[in-house]
Amino acid sequence: MLQIIQRKRMNLTLPRNLHDSLLKHAVFLSVCLPETVRDTFLVDPAVILIVVGVVMFFITFCGCIGALRENIRLLKTVKFSFNTLLFAFLSLMLPQTRSALEKFARKAIVHYRDDLDLQNLMDYIQKEFKCCGWNSYTDWSWNLYFNCTRENPSTERCAVPYSCCTPVPGETVINTMCGFGVQTQKYLDANKSIYPVGCADRAVMWIETHLLLVGALTLGLALPQVRKPRHTCRVCMGGRTSRRHQKGLTACWRSRAPTE
Repeated sequence: MLQIIQRKRMNLTLPRNLHDSLLKHAVFLSVCLPETVRDTFLVDPAVILIVVGVVMFFITFCGCIGALRENIRLLKTVKFSFNTLLFAFLSLMLPQTRSALEKFARKAIVHYRDDLDLQNLMDYIQKEFKCCGWNSYTDWSWNLYFNCTRENPSTERCAVPYSCCTPVPGETVINTMCGFGVQTQKYLDANKSIYPVGCADRAVMWIETHLLLVGALTLGLALPQVRKPRHTCRVCMGGRTSRRHQKGLTACWRSRAPTE
């Protein structure tokens, strides 16, 4: 009986080269994977969209109900929310926009293979902006699988995602291995097969190109608001309102009427 058990144990023993390979992978994962699940959760596009949607729903709900029910508290809540967001954007986010985006891009590159939504987002950005990485294509060494060190046992070592590759005319099937070994090449050599420019520079170029259009749209939306209060008084005076509101609207009209 003991001999049979020993034979079964010998049959279940892994080959030495396979055991060494698994041990090498385990050591590499424990050393090169310091990021936690929390970082993956924070850079998940679904989580970001949910948070933004909840904030927008809260503000618009308070504004709609406050204007409909003439609730001063809800309107003050909307005003306070807008002021808080504007202050946070101008004082906290705007000066640190580039560094914050760099941190986000770094985490997105690190967790590229961990989240499918994040992977699709990065591929979409790199395809649309025709860029690769944040500063350059070598930033993909931050990723566990694309890390370009000798200790990396991954088959994608020194590679970049296929979304960095320049499209080949007439190609019907996407070559997902087009970026293999690109990180070992110099800039001019890599330029033949991928977009070597970082997404940070492409984003700055995109903002500079569309800044005039965004400014014109903002100005076009803001100009009609200049004459809106007087027009509002005229419309409300012609509607059915209570005596108290008619007195308030009459005072509003008189205060905005031109003095002779």
